[in-house]
Amino acid sequence: MDPSHMDHSKMDLGGMGTPMEAAAMCSMNMLFNWQTSNLCIIFQWWHIQTTGGLLFSLIGIVGLTALYEAIRAGSRRYEKWSAKRAGEVPQIGAIAESTPLWLTGRNQDDVAKRAHVFKAVLYAVQSFYAFMLMLMFMTYNGWVMIAMGIGAFVGYLVFGTDTAATKESACH
Repeated sequence: MDPSHMDHSKMDLGGMGTPMEAAAMCSMNMLFNWQTSNLCIIFQWWHIQTTGGLLFSLIGIVGLTALYEAIRAGSRRYEKWSAKRAGEVPQIGAIAESTPLWLTGRNQDDVAKRAHVFKAVLYAVQSFYAFMLMLMFMTYNGWVMIAMGIGAFVGYLVFGTDTAATKESACH
């Protein structure tokens, strides 16, 4: 049978679609690279196909990485604020003449428990965010890695004024 007379338009190409769609697929490298086209970052919809798209994405990556430091700084501020607030609330059964009316019926343990729940939420958000940044870094793309380094620098410069430069753990 001569295949040149067959109608190939109705054949299933195994999900590859047309040759143009196959050429525009995301590439996934497991080795360090400087690739600038068909680079996908975390999600399939974050598909870089042009130089302008790459530059826009790199600026976004700097912002996303700096935002991580903002979240960390906000968490530290909340911890300080909640500790101060818990100190202002009377201990169990201790209501003095100086206790404001809106603090009566509350005690340090209740305030500390509520604050701990919110701190747990902040910790979960930080952990999730850190692992998403790690996945971004694991594109193994040099441009993405440099943008993340710049973002960490900018974030620490803007939000890390009361933070030691050393980190407690590698990922978060």
